[in-house]
Amino acid sequence: MPVNESINLALMLSESGIIDNAVQELMVRPQLMVAAEQNPGIKSAMKNQIMKWRGQVQQRISRVSVEERFLREIELYQQVSQWDPDYFFEHADGVVKKLEGYSSFYFRAKSLLDREHQKHNLMFQSYFCNQWYQALTQSLTEAQLTELEQHKEKLLADLYQRIETMQQMNEVTEAGDEKKAGRLWDMAQAKLTRTDVKSLKTMAAFLKKNRGLQEIAEKLGRMANEVDDPNQARVRSEDLKMVEERSDSVTDDIVGVHESDDLAKLLPNEAMFLAYPELEVVFYKHLVDKRLMNYRMQGAQRKLRKVKAYKRQTKQVEQDKGPFIVCIDASGSMNGFPEQCAKALAYGLMQIALAEERDCYVIMFSTQQITYELTKQDGLREVLNFLSYSFHGGTDLGPVLDKSIALMSSEKYQNADLVVLSDFIAPSQPDAMMKRIQKLKEHKNRFHAVNLSKYGNPELMTIFDHCWSYHPSQLGRLLKWK
Repeated sequence: MPVNESINLALMLSESGIIDNAVQELMVRPQLMVAAEQNPGIKSAMKNQIMKWRGQVQQRISRVSVEERFLREIELYQQVSQWDPDYFFEHADGVVKKLEGYSSFYFRAKSLLDREHQKHNLMFQSYFCNQWYQALTQSLTEAQLTELEQHKEKLLADLYQRIETMQQMNEVTEAGDEKKAGRLWDMAQAKLTRTDVKSLKTMAAFLKKNRGLQEIAEKLGRMANEVDDPNQARVRSEDLKMVEERSDSVTDDIVGVHESDDLAKLLPNEAMFLAYPELEVVFYKHLVDKRLMNYRMQGAQRKLRKVKAYKRQTKQVEQDKGPFIVCIDASGSMNGFPEQCAKALAYGLMQIALAEERDCYVIMFSTQQITYELTKQDGLREVLNFLSYSFHGGTDLGPVLDKSIALMSSEKYQNADLVVLSDFIAPSQPDAMMKRIQKLKEHKNRFHAVNLSKYGNPELMTIFDHCWSYHPSQLGRLLKWK
């Protein structure tokens, strides 16, 4: 009878390899394999999701054994299996009565007790508990398998949904690198309608038509690497260098005599002990005690050693790129072409953020503020909500700058790019705001402006590191101010 004071049936399923079999079954599903082979980035992201699910489902099914119905039966089983035989015979009927209504072993237990000729057998308690343990194991395994199947069906539904969404996104975006595809997979939980796909196609086509906007987005993506940080100008490096070291194992010179057990360096007179049987024991005793006279050798050996040093970078240091914070003026004056430009540029920055593993936040501001996180798990839904937002209200730049400065002051937003898209028909900011912005610039944060109007306030532009004016006429023109 398997008796264990700390019985742990919770791990039984994982130890049996059934979870690993379920993972393997998922991996060889034809639809998943086809999608994975089409894009290595999707393959890696899909595998990561399944492995993450494996860990989560293992924890969830292990909780099955601590459900009240199983926990109560396991505790009762442990008590009964340790009872004295006489005490067991006296209280066996009560045990069976307690099992009624929630244990699959109830009817089997009742049948065993009905056999009076076996009830008082000294081996009956052991047999009874063994049958109970098997029934309990089977019930728990079935419950865990049911739980596993439910979670597997949910995962499959999610994977198929992501594949469908990725196939729809292939009609919208051009083939990118693996990192971009992997992050897009993470965002692909949202189910896209035909209207959603049409909206994304329209935005992608607008961005492709207005090449100037794409150039601004690409330039913004590169600027995180153009920071000249004097604190990182000197970097620690390791070089391999040939050095000579003194060693007793290198036979360059004989420098003396010492006691040892090295037969290769043995003095000739020590071997004389072996010439006389009565002295042979003395030789072996000296050998064991390392007292044989040996030549002492010394020399120099050459070896490669890593030498640490600091050296100055010949080019600017590669920085950890922070997120994009895109503040979009959603006032009524931005209706029409400026609104399309603002949305298209934000969409382009989102694609760059996906490829560079950066986050991308959009803050719509007018008389109120609405925030969208375009690169989170359900980012595609956020993108669609953002693209469907209608511009109205007035321009109020101060509050959105306050919020952006508060974000960029935290550790998460170091080396961030703040991009303000507006017509900048607004008053200049106070000196206190200018000082706060300057302090953030000193910590590698960058401030950019894209002016979508000919009538922007020039003084307002002075707070930004880089300013672009994008309001092409019929001939089309992109003018970079500085």
